[in-house]
Amino acid sequence: QVQLVESGGGLVQAGGSLRLSCAASGFAFSTFDMGWFRQAPGKQRELVAEIRSGGRTNYADSVEGRFTISRDNAKNAVYLQMNSLEPEDTAVYFCAGKYILRSEYRDWGQGTQVTVSS
Repeated sequence: QVQLVESGGGLVQAGGSLRLSCAASGFAFSTFDMGWFRQAPGKQRELVAEIRSGGRTNYADSVEGRFTISRDNAKNAVYLQMNSLEPEDTAVYFCAGKYILRSEYRDWGQGTQVTVSS
């Protein structure tokens, strides 16, 4: 029932920009914190950016100032604007949701590949 579908990934050159989208359905979107995670080959999945139900945001130090997370509750959508991309940003990016009263994310999208060439 719960579904998160990412789109917008692709291949870009270092210094370029990309905008990821996540379409959500099957749950009360406005009562969920939403986040973007990424996983590079051989590495653990890490939180990239988070936007809480009330709109507060949190970013990994490595993307602070370059990435912007946003949400549109009317559209049940979450976005990740990525600017000044670096090869180190190459990873599969996942959209995730967490009910505000829970401590961990447990609803996940299928992922979208982002590749940044040097």
